[in-house]
Amino acid sequence: MTKLRGCSWIEVCGIVHEFLVGDTSHPLSEGIYSKLSELDKDLRAAGYVPTTEYVLFDIEDEEKEHFLGCHSEKLAVAFGLISTDCHEAIKLISKITGREIIVRDTNRFHCFSGGTCSCKDYW
Repeated sequence: MTKLRGCSWIEVCGIVHEFLVGDTSHPLSEGIYSKLSELDKDLRAAGYVPTTEYVLFDIEDEEKEHFLGCHSEKLAVAFGLISTDCHEAIKLISKITGREIIVRDTNRFHCFSGGTCSCKDYW
């Protein structure tokens, strides 16, 4: 009997991204894992303790925590955060600096001005 690897999808800007447990094939893997590390620190500071007793591998608890930390769901969420946070940050930057900022993504131009975007957050 074999267990299928966990798989999760997230759609960002009209593109579906697929993640598997422990996946490092995404072009933004370095940023995704960096975000996961940040989130892990924040979660632990808030009192979160990973439940390792259900991990079926015969490995040390530290390794079990590693596998729990790179579940496909967590990878998809971290990717979503680093991909969408940029839009919010640029809106705020345009407001703080009082400047108009124009950015092109794969589908359209975005004109950020006064804390809003021309796409009306449709992106």
